Amino acid sequence: MKSSLPCSLAPLSSNLRWSFILPSSLVILLSAWLPLQAEDEYENAPIRYSETEPNDAAQRLERMMAAGKVKIDRTDAWTVLRDVMKQFDIPQESQVMVFSKTSKQNDRISPQTPRVVYFGDNAYVGYCLGGSIEVATVDPKLGPIFYLLDPHEEPSKPLQFQRDNSCLSCHGGPFSPGVPGVIVRSVYPGPEGHPIMSQGSTVVDTTTPFSDRWGGWYVTGRHGSILHRGNVTATEKNDQTIDINFKAGANIASLGKFFDTSPYKRKQSDIVALMVLEHQTSVQNILTKANHTSLRAMYMQTSLQKELGEPVTTEPTGSARRIIDHSAEDVVEALLFKDEAALPEGGIEGDPAFQTAFTKNAPQSSDGRSLKDFQLLHRLFKYRCSYMVYSLTFQHLTAPLKQTVLSRLWTILDGKDTTGHFTYLSEKERGHIRRILAETLPGAPAAWKKALAVK
Repeated sequence: MKSSLPCSLAPLSSNLRWSFILPSSLVILLSAWLPLQAEDEYENAPIRYSETEPNDAAQRLERMMAAGKVKIDRTDAWTVLRDVMKQFDIPQESQVMVFSKTSKQNDRISPQTPRVVYFGDNAYVGYCLGGSIEVATVDPKLGPIFYLLDPHEEPSKPLQFQRDNSCLSCHGGPFSPGVPGVIVRSVYPGPEGHPIMSQGSTVVDTTTPFSDRWGGWYVTGRHGSILHRGNVTATEKNDQTIDINFKAGANIASLGKFFDTSPYKRKQSDIVALMVLEHQTSVQNILTKANHTSLRAMYMQTSLQKELGEPVTTEPTGSARRIIDHSAEDVVEALLFKDEAALPEGGIEGDPAFQTAFTKNAPQSSDGRSLKDFQLLHRLFKYRCSYMVYSLTFQHLTAPLKQTVLSRLWTILDGKDTTGHFTYLSEKERGHIRRILAETLPGAPAAWKKALAVK
């Protein structure tokens, strides 16, 4: 949740095809294009991920540090981490812990020395004791950009975000939907934290069953009688089955019985924070995928129009229109929590400090409602429209895609959808979401507010 050819020679991931009758000159043009398709699509025009200078928070922070406008406390790695997170609007309360060896710094990660991960709406950081700080900040067009920051650099030298595209070996295809992505994996970890490969792994999103989550992660919080994979390790037997005691990892209030927590500033790996992170990363990837696909569709439409001597149009037509419609539907389904996995009976209980930090400064409607309001009994959020509509990627979606998404969203929320795919949203809930979006979404169509007045 890789590749597609921009013509009828191969299917797109959306199962849509370009259907042009091509002149011989254009066949030559496309033949020159074909060898490039062996590469990751995001490395080709119009994205050119690795060649393009990012416009993201890490680059801005580095410039501000160089200009003396921001000073980072370099007393130790934790103070560097704290100050960098502050610049990225990442709350310390978002901390979660992962002990599986599924990172750049595997030699530093184990069940006794977990990696800490923190996140805000548009940035993510990770830290392994004694190691580098891993950073992913979102460029509105390119998607997440991956960096390493050495907190132990000599104080006489400036802190630098070193772009690290080697992260794309996992974050650029196998576990993300063919785009640079941020992912949360659930594995079966061995005693040292190595994933037991014979058991596979799960890239977790909003639809993943509760029982399949958090293998290789620490989890604090209450969740009743339903078990998850967190907090415990497995042993592989000769017949490739495993021994693992999920009950030993259930309803954990303190991680002290698993490892020495004293080196860590916070002692939690909060269950609610984990579920928010899983939702956010999966939606971020869908937004990035839809935007890249739509940009390519419009790029190919423009290239074909120029080659055929036709007027260049900014509105999608033909195959480009169908591709963008399909991408928009993927976005809408993700935003509206389609097929969301149910919470355990009785709901979940997590750290109130995270919930306070997460909802702080959330955009609110005139009646005090927010897309970040938690529910936690039957589902994660009270209003099933993702706060990721405020994200950098959503706000900078290519115009035809964004217009299609907004139109489709309103059709559903206004009760005019005929597909039957969103009947889980009650009229009352749809009404609350309409008001929140109309009053808080930057660039919301003026017609949305007028519609509220009529209703």
